[in-house]
Amino acid sequence: KPVKKAEAPPPDSLPTVVLETTRGRIVLELYRNQAPKTVGNILRHVAVHFYDGLTFHRVVPNFVIQTGSTLPDYTQVRTSSAPTVPNEAANGLKNERGTVALARFRDPASGGVQFYINLKANPELDFTARTVDGFGYCVFGRVTEGMEVADAIGRVRTATVKGVEERPVEPVVVTRAYLLERAATPQGAPAAPARP
Repeated sequence: KPVKKAEAPPPDSLPTVVLETTRGRIVLELYRNQAPKTVGNILRHVAVHFYDGLTFHRVVPNFVIQTGSTLPDYTQVRTSSAPTVPNEAANGLKNERGTVALARFRDPASGGVQFYINLKANPELDFTARTVDGFGYCVFGRVTEGMEVADAIGRVRTATVKGVEERPVEPVVVTRAYLLERAATPQGAPAAPARP
């Protein structure tokens, strides 16, 4: 009998990204099934070390912390040549405490590399309709470890720096962002249930 050619395993539906920061470690579980284009774009940028050295440039207490564009001196912005991604906010996921969502400008499809962590439930950011005002912000993951680090970042002192509000006075830097390689599931063992 001919031997069947082994097929490549499907991509991990819940990839894990680690953010090492100057305030501690935050671990993110990403929902590839619910937001495939968003997660794919984030993972491609993680793979080329795009986030290494960037700051949490926007910190709003009891709301969100945001990263993905700004270097520690607040004068330089790191941009990506990759196109923006379609807004996948209509995926049923909500901006609950500890979730991770794609930041964007007013145009619903202007999200790319910037993302934020919700420090509390923010239902006003959820999808309600396919309109400019109703599209909301795409949730694509959640914090599984280090929420206390995110909360601590959310309490740092901020000021208007170089004309921009909500900037930490002492920059909080993502020193390294990387994909955590998951051990292969032994053959015959049940896979972990998909969440959320």
